[in-house]
Amino acid sequence: MQKSITNYSSHIRAVLTGILAGVLLATAFVGGFYANDVLASDPLPLASTIPPDEAGFPLVDEVQSLLDRVYLRQQPTYTQQQYAAIRGLLSGLEDNNTFFIEPPVAQSEANTLAGTYGGIGVQTKRNEVGQFVLFPFPESPAAIAGILDGAILVAINDQLIDNTTQIDAIDQMMRGEVKEDSGVELTVQQNGEEITSFILFEVINVPSVVSRILEEDPRLGYIQILRFTSRTPIELREALNSLQDTQIEALVLDLRNNSGGLLRESIEVAGEFLNGGVVIYEQTNREERTLNAERGGNWINQPIVVLVNSGTASASEVVAGAIRDRDRGILIGQQTFGKGTVQQIFALSDGSSVHITSAEWFTPDRVPLSGVGLEPNIAMIPDANGRDVELGEAVRYLQREIETNE
Repeated sequence: MQKSITNYSSHIRAVLTGILAGVLLATAFVGGFYANDVLASDPLPLASTIPPDEAGFPLVDEVQSLLDRVYLRQQPTYTQQQYAAIRGLLSGLEDNNTFFIEPPVAQSEANTLAGTYGGIGVQTKRNEVGQFVLFPFPESPAAIAGILDGAILVAINDQLIDNTTQIDAIDQMMRGEVKEDSGVELTVQQNGEEITSFILFEVINVPSVVSRILEEDPRLGYIQILRFTSRTPIELREALNSLQDTQIEALVLDLRNNSGGLLRESIEVAGEFLNGGVVIYEQTNREERTLNAERGGNWINQPIVVLVNSGTASASEVVAGAIRDRDRGILIGQQTFGKGTVQQIFALSDGSSVHITSAEWFTPDRVPLSGVGLEPNIAMIPDANGRDVELGEAVRYLQREIETNE
């Protein structure tokens, strides 16, 4: 018995040591608020806080040995123990932005950042009583199959869905490889009846940018960036080109409730409004880097207003801060979230991932973002009845700018 405990403890120690090294050496699959190609040319240094004469995790071995001998109930699986060990290791950093994600959620996150996936094209939300509610994307396989906005999800492939099911697990069940006859069977309640449909998987492009001409004034264009994915720069350029074809004279850029995304893409987005120059300064544990916009953006001279609120965070704060500090436009709304650190996302061998804080951002005027956020040029109190008072103020401001220029 003692021999098996010793072997198991040694195995745990080896695994934990491997995890620590693997996290540092893992290849990043995407950059969550991170420039994707840095690791390839600039590897991270190996570092450890473990004293050289205390290699391994002797206290962990000791506790595991005691659990094996006397614990009353069944212990978690080996995988669950590894996940708990990683979470414990990261919790000691006291950094809420450095954390571990299990495989299904990690895959969902990777798909979201890529902006495309195989599936049926629905957004899943929970209502006040905990039911899962579906909202199909326009012209998606789900919409074509007759799934309506607000349909209540009952079952997936005959598996009943209850309030204890994780929403990320549900999303994964409605996604899959696009090939002949691959799909999913959904049972939903809508219009007072229960219906079941088999829906084939297709390539779903999740829009990150929406745009329109403002009804209040046809001279004004409106662009909302929902998140920063790998598709955002090209979607933004297409939106700007379409609006410019209508001869707009000023633009509202809406970054409210945009929680961030990919750093490289946010730099490209800022470049559409700045004719080169500094977007942010990035401070790592080794150096400061200056990240610049490329010259020749599509909207570098015309008036622009950026809408922000407390949900404007991370990559969206990078864009808003650059436009404000470079005197390209003003911010209207509420103080932003204040997410000014960079997280690299490392894929681990079992499909899980770990976010590790690796740098901090400063605006072109060297204003820190972390825990502070951006103060708007025109502060607005959100309307209690849900009216978009920020957009109304932006329209009036841009109308005055157009009249002044004329």
